[in-house]
Amino acid sequence: MTSKGPIAPKTPVPPGKWADLSRRIASTLVLLAIGLLLVTASGVWLRLGMAVISAITFWELAAMTGWRYPRFHAGFGRWRPIALAVIAGLSQFAALMILHPLAWLLLAVPILAGLPGALARDRWTYAVFGIAILLVAYGLVGFREEFGLGFVLWLMGIVIISDTAGYFCGRIIGGPKFWPALSPKKTWSGTISGWIGALIFGTVLWLANWGDAALIWCSPLVCFAGQMGDIAESWLKRRAGVKDSSNLIPGHGGFMDRFDAVTGAVLATMLLGILTSLPAVN
Repeated sequence: MTSKGPIAPKTPVPPGKWADLSRRIASTLVLLAIGLLLVTASGVWLRLGMAVISAITFWELAAMTGWRYPRFHAGFGRWRPIALAVIAGLSQFAALMILHPLAWLLLAVPILAGLPGALARDRWTYAVFGIAILLVAYGLVGFREEFGLGFVLWLMGIVIISDTAGYFCGRIIGGPKFWPALSPKKTWSGTISGWIGALIFGTVLWLANWGDAALIWCSPLVCFAGQMGDIAESWLKRRAGVKDSSNLIPGHGGFMDRFDAVTGAVLATMLLGILTSLPAVN
């Protein structure tokens, strides 16, 4: 009887360039769901919905930046993310009900409550990302009620178009990486394609008389901010040593994974509103 010899181990098959397509689709579906919430809800229901989203994303942030040591697991350290999520949701809801510049002070409550339990090296990270999470919901409700539904749909449209154009063009064209240390799959071709897509989107809205000419330059700028939101969340996950912000969406990560570009886009638009007049969108 002859020996067949040792069986060679199977070589893992590398993932294809479209391996994460389902994650992109999941991102779009989440954005569409948020858009539907903003379209159909108003008043207290809109505020409640945005407060719930804030609470969920805050739970993910607290879990990534808090105590991870066994001696805390049986105490507050174990329940810290849930407790802070509740505090964040209630503070967000109260601030949205008031919707006044001084109401921003309420958004500091979950930040201050969570700082003592954050890892020493992550306290600034927790504070900055926590403020961003709370300001985004505040900004979206403010935009919805002050500038109308069309303005919010423009914002969501930029994020979706940028993500879609960047994904497909980046996979098809390829080329140098945009920021390989933080986002190894993002290419310059995909990034620039997102800018072009946003520019076309803003121009079409202007030509169709659905907004003013400021959309032409604002759209690529907001698109870039959304891309930086994506990069920032990638940095946070690498710092925390996790692949996804959570597993709330089975196989597709968490809410922060799907909401990162919106965060950058909304924060940039809020800053633009402070520095200059925002474009009108019909």
